[in-house]
Amino acid sequence: MVAHGLQIREIGYKSARSGKDRIVEICILKVNPDASRESKTWRVNPEMPIPKECSEIHGIYDEDVKDAPTFREIAPKVMEMITGADLGGFNSNRFDVPLLAEELLRAEFDLNKFKLVDAQTIFFKKEPRNLGASYQFYCGKTLENAHSAEADVMATFEVLDAQVGKYDDVPNEIAELSTFSSQNKFADLAGMIHFNENGQEIFAFGKYKGQTVKSVFQKDLGYYGWLQNADFPLYTKKVFTKIQLSSKF
Repeated sequence: MVAHGLQIREIGYKSARSGKDRIVEICILKVNPDASRESKTWRVNPEMPIPKECSEIHGIYDEDVKDAPTFREIAPKVMEMITGADLGGFNSNRFDVPLLAEELLRAEFDLNKFKLVDAQTIFFKKEPRNLGASYQFYCGKTLENAHSAEADVMATFEVLDAQVGKYDDVPNEIAELSTFSSQNKFADLAGMIHFNENGQEIFAFGKYKGQTVKSVFQKDLGYYGWLQNADFPLYTKKVFTKIQLSSKF
């Protein structure tokens, strides 16, 4: 299997539901079929001030990234490294991947065809704790330098590797592992569009919560326009547009 470990440090509050968050550091660990590894870490200039409360968590301040490249500048290198692989991380389905998808869309790249594996979901299903505790539990090690992208991504891969080896019912094939590590299946990466029992996209928020997106757009096209102008993730808006186009037929 070819997989990546992914860790991101950001401007924001562990949420990619807003289109305003930006990456300030990203580390990617690539694991090849022959078990060889390669990793790359980038500091990123977010082109806006980093909130003090965020800097106090990940230790990255404005001065640290003032001369760093923007994400648009490193986006081709990121895509080159992850193309042909799948994406894994810790809490990555809810945070890292949606945020990465937003940044890549701004740079005119798409992230919609990757299988996703979330080691945190597997861990919470088996041993509900945090990354440091999971690293101690599965690997017998203390996580040093927590909250640095490189330390966390290396620990995440070791945890995921140990999980697959420890549990007989945890699959070691990417497709099955992706399904096993998913908590819910959403139409978008931010979890704002759910599926109903008939597999139709429905709103998970707002005045039309629970109603199918297609039926809402057919009766209230102005709501689609409002969604496109509001502060929603670019990927979520892209899904809304796809549904809106299909609602005409």
